[in-house]
Amino acid sequence: MLTMTRSETAFASTFVVLFWAIAAVLVAVAHLTLDRVTPWGSAAVEIGSLIFVAYCYMRFAGRAATIDHAMLVGVIWLLLAIIAEIVIGAQVHHGWFGILGSPERPMLRNTFLFVWIFAPSLFARRQATD
Repeated sequence: MLTMTRSETAFASTFVVLFWAIAAVLVAVAHLTLDRVTPWGSAAVEIGSLIFVAYCYMRFAGRAATIDHAMLVGVIWLLLAIIAEIVIGAQVHHGWFGILGSPERPMLRNTFLFVWIFAPSLFARRQATD
């Protein structure tokens, strides 16, 4: 059985938040710069950015991570993205949808929700190695 100490858990949590922040910045920048020009191109760049950051997270921070860990990371990333959009929307006093996509395009928004959750699991191990 594999156990983690409190310092290892804090270290792992730091990487989850750090890689989420990198992904959120890349997605927001792509959304703000490309969405007006081509919404589908912007979506492709945003999804590519998410998958790239998920790969980097799993390669550098979660080398031995299983599907369970990767799914938990994805859920945490989605939760952080939702919280960030709520906080930013409250600060600018109108809806801000730079991380999860606009509700005007529900298909793309739903796709982003799934990508935030499942991107880390694309690069996870199937089983734990004992």
